[in-house]
Amino acid sequence: MTESKAMILGCSGLSLTPEEKAFFSAERPWGFILFGRNISEPQQISDLVAEMREAVGWHAPVLIDQEGGRVQRIRPPIFQHYPTGQQLGDIYRQNREKGLRAAWLMSRLHAFDLSSLGINVDCLPVLDVPVEGSSNVIGNRAYGGDPMTVTAMGRAAAEGLKAGGLLPVMKHMPGHGRGFADSHHELPVVAVSRAELQVHDFPPFIAMKDELMAMTCHVVFAAVDSEHPATTSRKVIAGIIREYIGFKGLLLSDDTSMNALAGTIGERAANIIAGGCDIVLHCNGHMDEMQQVVENVPVLQGQSLLRAQAVLKGFPSADKAEQASIRAEFDEMFATV
Repeated sequence: MTESKAMILGCSGLSLTPEEKAFFSAERPWGFILFGRNISEPQQISDLVAEMREAVGWHAPVLIDQEGGRVQRIRPPIFQHYPTGQQLGDIYRQNREKGLRAAWLMSRLHAFDLSSLGINVDCLPVLDVPVEGSSNVIGNRAYGGDPMTVTAMGRAAAEGLKAGGLLPVMKHMPGHGRGFADSHHELPVVAVSRAELQVHDFPPFIAMKDELMAMTCHVVFAAVDSEHPATTSRKVIAGIIREYIGFKGLLLSDDTSMNALAGTIGERAANIIAGGCDIVLHCNGHMDEMQQVVENVPVLQGQSLLRAQAVLKGFPSADKAEQASIRAEFDEMFATV
């Protein structure tokens, strides 16, 4: 890994502009993330991924949100439409082993799909545990409304990705399930006690604390820090994520451009680093905003550098499963649901 800055960035379109190539080459983001605006057809996606890595001069991680349901960046006709987390959870509630197999199969198919394009990180599983009345920002993305279901299904999903050579990113630590507002637009505040959070919200993350990457949530947990959302809160990151949950891996912020965060983009980036996140994630590809990010993000160093290096060393080898048989099993399972 060349000397990289503590950030993951997006780009504006289907290929890198000359300005973007020069910018990424000079500023050296640690990784990249793709969105729907970056997708048209398979060769174009592969070419864009290669351009990104060429710009920084090494095989940088390339991430995508490929969950299934409404959060699926690469859609038909390129890849099939995959079910939601809730649909997978519905199978689990009827038949535990079948549900776990469904979650594993879908992630293994994601790995077949994404690795064929050079993408090597999927922002999955969603480990949030919604409560009644919470915002639809999580909604049917969740496997269920109880931590045991979410833990079991999340683990199966992560294992499916790793079986295909991809790394998962757990989200949204330490839990977005109680958010009664959409953090893309406003700041959710969770007012329940820490004891309740420890029973309902934190357990899936504790169970999967040994994964290499996780993403924060832009949510205020008033019982821990009434002034700052988790993404920028030293109390949440040090006291809950690192100490209580015990997560030692690379911690990414959720998207810096989401309106739950206050201040300019540059101030948000600085606050994310100051709060204890290892990596600032900025997704929308707007050059003026990315320029503010780079002015407020350091070169990866210290524990953050060690965690990033552990990620790069932790990419698993893909198993020898046959894609056709995996897809046929998955399709048959959902044909009978």
